[in-house]
Amino acid sequence: MAESRYDVVVIGAGMTGAGVALDAASRGLRVALVDAGDIASGTSSKSSKMVHGGLRYLQQKEFRLVYQNLRERRRLLENAPFLVRPLPFLIPLFGNNGVVSKALVKGYATALRIYDLSGGWRIGQRYRKVTKDEALALLPTLNTQRLVAGFLYYDARGDDARVALALARSAALDFNADVANYLRAVDITHDERGRANGVVCRDELGGSTLTLSTRTVVNATGVWADDIFAMAEHVISHRVTPAKGVHLSVPRSRLPADAAAVLNVPGDRRNIFVVPFEEAPYTYIGTTDTAYDGALDSPECTPADVAYLLTAVNASTSSNLTLGDVTGVWAGLRPLLAPSEGRVLNERTSDLSRRHKVIDSGDAVVHVTGGKWTTYRAMAEDTVNALGPYLSGLAGVRTKRLRLHGTGPWRPRTPLETHLYQRHGEDATGLLSLIGANPALAERPIDGQPYVNAEFVHAVRHEMATSLVDLLTRRTRAHLHDARAALRAAPAIAALVAPELNWSDEERDSQVHAYGALVQHEFCAAGLTL
Repeated sequence: MAESRYDVVVIGAGMTGAGVALDAASRGLRVALVDAGDIASGTSSKSSKMVHGGLRYLQQKEFRLVYQNLRERRRLLENAPFLVRPLPFLIPLFGNNGVVSKALVKGYATALRIYDLSGGWRIGQRYRKVTKDEALALLPTLNTQRLVAGFLYYDARGDDARVALALARSAALDFNADVANYLRAVDITHDERGRANGVVCRDELGGSTLTLSTRTVVNATGVWADDIFAMAEHVISHRVTPAKGVHLSVPRSRLPADAAAVLNVPGDRRNIFVVPFEEAPYTYIGTTDTAYDGALDSPECTPADVAYLLTAVNASTSSNLTLGDVTGVWAGLRPLLAPSEGRVLNERTSDLSRRHKVIDSGDAVVHVTGGKWTTYRAMAEDTVNALGPYLSGLAGVRTKRLRLHGTGPWRPRTPLETHLYQRHGEDATGLLSLIGANPALAERPIDGQPYVNAEFVHAVRHEMATSLVDLLTRRTRAHLHDARAALRAAPAIAALVAPELNWSDEERDSQVHAYGALVQHEFCAAGLTL
């Protein structure tokens, strides 16, 4: 990379940055994508994992945003069918003595009708009203004394970290982009005209420094965008407002769900989601949406966050969830656009716009902020279009119908093949070859979780995983499902990949310790015990 000349260096390998890299590379540009951490290690691995239009945005009269979200949802379903799939959503209707407010029913019906007309119908299903028994079949522990009926509509879900990785792999393997994780941008250099001509980077694993020569730079660092603004423009910037979102997981036996559910939070004007994980026997709950002013690298799930989510679920169900039911937690920061000048920010960050903004500072550095991961492709298209003044003859966008790497005609026939296909697409055939050569790689090292040994080997060989934390938190989602179970399996997984990564016995033990420290820190911060 130090010896190459790029058309664009993209800083930030989350969903947006990886999308920008793919958009630019597919247009024929020479692209480098770098991130100070792992691919999707920030916000893009800590979302609610839903590809949705945003039903609540209709309440904010963000009709254009909903339309765009649903349009991009359709494209993701088509371009990454092995990673993104439809998901039914239940809205329970509660009332007294078997009667629910007519105004409430009318309000939901109107919103869902508009949602379908805005593009929701393209998923192949329209909303419908369901009976009390139908609602209980989907979420059996709903409060039967208050439940009257419900509405069912459809959105989609996807593993956010796997989608971001697929974007980066598509850019690299299909369009020759150079992708490097753990390569931190520390400065942007300019030529005599004041235009950016290089990005100085530090190798976070090896310690060396190198400069990437480039014609343009894209800042796609999410909540860290202001840092890159300051680096490029040498002025203090406050264009991004971080908002914290927290999720937690519980065993599906304690909160069974065959569909996602939208539950009202008592005493608050918000909803939370209850969503079943695919394959793994866990259900996750989220999210909070609160202003945040702490360290950007380490947002924490607090005891108050856990109590908020458990209280909300217990108010609508008979599950009676307690702290002892929580098996995993994760906290992320949304990079929302800062309030307009003169507007005072309160705790209701959910009221801030989820729109994105592309800023050209006139020095060949383009910044993209805001947005949500459902619309990463549209954000990337707008960002690469903004490079036009600096790159003559920029080709038109190709990503609207561009199938992500791994998409193809191969389809699974067995449960193992299905599991691998839903995470790796056609690359599952490579993992099956590994298993064919060594049947022990078909074993599942983590109790109660679907991941097989071959996935960990494949991740270090072909997916740029460099640590046990990479493997357990992002290449698989074992950490999110059940961190205690993942920690019990950590020594065996570290031993499995140690020869692949040339780890000494000391390094192997250090990797296990580092993952254990992460689990201990997150659980302690959340008021949970190991």
